[in-house]
Amino acid sequence: MKQLLTVILFLFTLQLISQENNSENRSSFVFTPEIMVGYTAESNEFFPDRNLQTQALLNFGWDHSGNPREWARRLKGPKTGISLGYTSFGNKDSLGGAITLMPFIEFDIFKSKRLRSQVGMGGSYFTKIYDEISNPKNQAVSTRLTWSFRAFMHYEFLRTEATDWRLGLGYFHHSNGHTRLPNQGYNSFLLSLSADIKNTDTAVSTELTPTSKLKRRTNDYVSIYGGFGINVLSLAYNDKRGVYTISGEYGKVLNGMFKVGIGFYYRYYEHYYDYIADEEFLVRPGEEFEEFTENPWWYASNLGIHANGEFMLNHVGFNVQLGINLHKPAYQIDWRINQGWDNTPREIPPNFILGEFDGKYRLKKTLAARMGLKYYLWNTSKEPVHNIFFGIHINANGGQADFTDLSLGYVYNFNFRER
Repeated sequence: MKQLLTVILFLFTLQLISQENNSENRSSFVFTPEIMVGYTAESNEFFPDRNLQTQALLNFGWDHSGNPREWARRLKGPKTGISLGYTSFGNKDSLGGAITLMPFIEFDIFKSKRLRSQVGMGGSYFTKIYDEISNPKNQAVSTRLTWSFRAFMHYEFLRTEATDWRLGLGYFHHSNGHTRLPNQGYNSFLLSLSADIKNTDTAVSTELTPTSKLKRRTNDYVSIYGGFGINVLSLAYNDKRGVYTISGEYGKVLNGMFKVGIGFYYRYYEHYYDYIADEEFLVRPGEEFEEFTENPWWYASNLGIHANGEFMLNHVGFNVQLGINLHKPAYQIDWRINQGWDNTPREIPPNFILGEFDGKYRLKKTLAARMGLKYYLWNTSKEPVHNIFFGIHINANGGQADFTDLSLGYVYNFNFRER
């Protein structure tokens, strides 16, 4: 699974940074070295002592401000590219470092050419991870490969013909997507200094269509996908099991770039089914959830509805879903055993205190979130009627990782019209 995720991420990266960079669109190459320093929050109690986090990134990007294509004009000349870097978390022995590969996109904000927002999503390889014997205090990650997410704001304080100097402020997150526990994740807040070293030889097109003259277009779409994910149940059930998803949605596409829709999802959790079918502690006769054994499949299922938002750039889509779980009964078991003693044994002792069903529980049981990348076989800017996509996503209960999955889906676009 890790190797497959790495290959897919690499393909997404290649597509995002190669937005048809040729003489027709005149996108210019920009090399941006960046150094960062900041604070890494404690991931767990007794987290190792550490110095400031330091990070060095090499950003390879394309400035599309001179690109006459419609998507570049509507986005007011964004920058797309890939970041490659190394992070030191301030404690070589316990926290080590991380090597990160991350596609990104950057926009002007507040109608300012000097203030820009950058968002990136990719993967990281860690040199130090949790180990029960040799590294028990670091419960941030327990797998070598993790998801990484970045959200930054950059201010250009000095501009020259060849180089633009920038200051930045932002947030960095690492998590393995609940594929193994413990997984408290790294949350970091950083300041950065970077320099956009521009390619001054690239000619800029003088025939750029103003955004106001571009015709607005919309169409309807229906989509369906199937997904396969993996997760773990708890420290005591820390072996990987499958999560299977079927989902469909209907919505609108604006200008072949922005997609909004509503839909449904059905999920089946192997870990929930195994726990119920094997009549583990909480579902045994006389225990709290004994009725679950009457139909393990149904109680291991999850039904819900969601709202979807997606930004599509040629073959690549970045989408976010927010959903409401209408049926997820086995999450009660999940919460009970994961909110008690950190290493809940399979045979719970009589004096063990299970997690309480508080407001935090109700929020996480009700709200579902999903974020990730899609790769479309056919260029979305050409608005094909039929399309097929591959996806890689992280799914969450509220804001807590639930599982990581791969998906395969189909989109049908119809009812094209101008506005």
